[in-house]
Amino acid sequence: MFHNNQSDITTEQITDKLNRPLRDLRVSVTDRCNFRCVYCMPKSVFNRDYKFLAKKELLSFEEIVRVVKTAASFGVSKIRLTGGEPLVRNDLEQLIEWICGVDGITDVSLTTNATLLTRQRAESLKQAGLQRLNVSLDAIDDKTFKAVNDVGVGVQSVLDGIENASSAGFESIKVNMVVKKGLNDHSILPMAEFFHGTGQILRFIEFMDVGNSNAWDLSHVVTSREIADLIHARMPIEPVEANYKGEVAKRWHYKDGGGEIGIITSVSEPFCGDCSRARLSATGSIYTCLFASSGHDLRAILRSGDDEALMQSMRKLWQAREDRYSETRTQVHVIKPKVEMSFIGG
Repeated sequence: MFHNNQSDITTEQITDKLNRPLRDLRVSVTDRCNFRCVYCMPKSVFNRDYKFLAKKELLSFEEIVRVVKTAASFGVSKIRLTGGEPLVRNDLEQLIEWICGVDGITDVSLTTNATLLTRQRAESLKQAGLQRLNVSLDAIDDKTFKAVNDVGVGVQSVLDGIENASSAGFESIKVNMVVKKGLNDHSILPMAEFFHGTGQILRFIEFMDVGNSNAWDLSHVVTSREIADLIHARMPIEPVEANYKGEVAKRWHYKDGGGEIGIITSVSEPFCGDCSRARLSATGSIYTCLFASSGHDLRAILRSGDDEALMQSMRKLWQAREDRYSETRTQVHVIKPKVEMSFIGG
């Protein structure tokens, strides 16, 4: 059982060198996944010879909660659990329960491919305190979807997971589609038509140069403007104001009342200026940018039991932060290896 050994801490809002506060923490709970999506964990790299992390290398749930509590003391209120595929952790509900008990944390969400989201699992996650779900689905037809996930999983297993979550009482379910030209861009309209009027918010994500194994090239990017124009020609949409400062998706409403879509524009219209997110890897490294080449290892500090050192380290690394990769990607001439998406989540 988790025991809170940290003394009560007064919230101290910290900012980085560009005056950006720390508001959100993405927590990767595993580097493993049951998919081999070609833009994230291609089989050419993540094959049966690939060595995933040993359990002793992963942070324990108690260690994760200590990082969450420290982050909350600096103003973090939102936690998103990611992977890999977080649902491969069978005891995830315990972690969610503990995180929900941390003072200052008001929003706990999960990103998943939903294939492991049985009705029972959805209900137990909801009961533990999970509030929102982001479900990854990159096409609505089996041929394209199987080409993306590369493990032969059909669309219906994901739709079943979404239905199970809805039945369990999850009201906020967002469906995320990464769009890559030549792979699944023909699925933009079918996806929009399928989710129109369902109450689920479909979000299109520009293909990003995360990691080193996805063979990213600018020519593979379908821009937010192209996506919006394509949908607007079939089902008219209009822009909507952001829910809050720093929201990553540009919001659009269908004019016929059929709901909302979002488009994440990291490549064509970077939003680094409002980025308030840090990412904790499954091994205990903090990454201050999705496109970072290295993280700041906190595992040794965590395992020393020194919570004051943990606080000082997290404060120092955020205050030194000046990342704005998406704004400068076209100016970068030296190519550095970047951390893989599967290691730190989205």
